[in-house]
Amino acid sequence: MKNKKSLLHSISAAPHIFWAVLFIVVPLIIVIFYAFTVQNPDGSYTFSFSNIASLPDYISIFGLSLELSVIATAVCLVVGYPLAYIMARSKPKTQKILVMLLMLPMWTNLLIRTYSLMAILDNNGILNQLLGTSFQIVGTKGAVIFGMVYDFLPYMVLPIYTCLSKIDKYMWEAAADLGCDTPKTLVKVILPLSRSGIISGVTMVLVPSIRTFSISQKLGGGTFELIGDTIERQFVTGALNVGAAISLVMMVLILISLTIMNKFGDSEDGGIIV
Repeated sequence: MKNKKSLLHSISAAPHIFWAVLFIVVPLIIVIFYAFTVQNPDGSYTFSFSNIASLPDYISIFGLSLELSVIATAVCLVVGYPLAYIMARSKPKTQKILVMLLMLPMWTNLLIRTYSLMAILDNNGILNQLLGTSFQIVGTKGAVIFGMVYDFLPYMVLPIYTCLSKIDKYMWEAAADLGCDTPKTLVKVILPLSRSGIISGVTMVLVPSIRTFSISQKLGGGTFELIGDTIERQFVTGALNVGAAISLVMMVLILISLTIMNKFGDSEDGGIIV
């Protein structure tokens, strides 16, 4: 009987294993292959560390990408935590409405949302027309940060909201009985209990912000380049080996950051699992 059940489990898991191998393991092997090889004139490939050795040339781009993504993540946290708190403290019916409104923009493609922001923030866009000004917004770092916050804010709010909604309401009463007012309750009780949701939200915003290229291309106006733009440019121009080396380093750095953050998260309360 046990053998039959294990056979059924193996059969049911086979499509998922095939999918993971085909679209995760195989592409990863291809990236590693290109990262550590160079193409010879005859079309063959030779093992080499030259692609990895060229990465210091992109340190400034790495730094700029990290800077903008950290700022966007911090803004998402400052804006998203109060919003998640309000949602968690609302009535059940109101919570459903707020979650739906939060998720509604996510039903639209990221590129379409970015083009919509361009129409709003452009020199002749809706915002400047309403204000009667001609502020240069598109083409600045502020526009890229604003685009990151707009596109990735739900990824910050939802994990924190999930964590906060699981906190027993009697925690508030217990804190009040012990002499805590609302600010002290938030700092001493609610924030520590929602730590895993915060860590999960920070990770879910920071990772896509670092590797994004469509937001920086459209809202950055080509005035500067982030690491996602660099990787895309390498592949478009045919420099597959250098692009693969940068992608590999990005994957390793992201995996390390996820592993570190996972140490501080609780998987049962919205934390992340690597």
